[in-house]
Amino acid sequence: MNIDPQTQIELEAAAFRKLRQHLLEKRPDVQNIDLMNLSGFCRNCLSRWYQEAANERGIDMTKDQGREMFYGMPFEDWKRMHQTEADSAKQEAFKKAHAENVENK
Repeated sequence: MNIDPQTQIELEAAAFRKLRQHLLEKRPDVQNIDLMNLSGFCRNCLSRWYQEAANERGIDMTKDQGREMFYGMPFEDWKRMHQTEADSAKQEAFKKAHAENVENK
């Protein structure tokens, strides 16, 4: 298949928007810690990648600003509305997943 570069960018952006919508609107019940433990990334990773992409293009964006852009609200509001307390087993699994997928990258 031959797709021009601009169309490829637009398709990738559309897929990202659909993933974001799915995670924020259709499945806000799925916890970030569960996403991270199972897949090695979560909503916060997506917001960080958004921030890093902005920074690489010379746009000054902080971690909190990136999260607000991704979540559509301050992260603390999202947590208050959707995040539940994780048990110790999930927290231990998260430490390993975070080390493998975030810290060592």
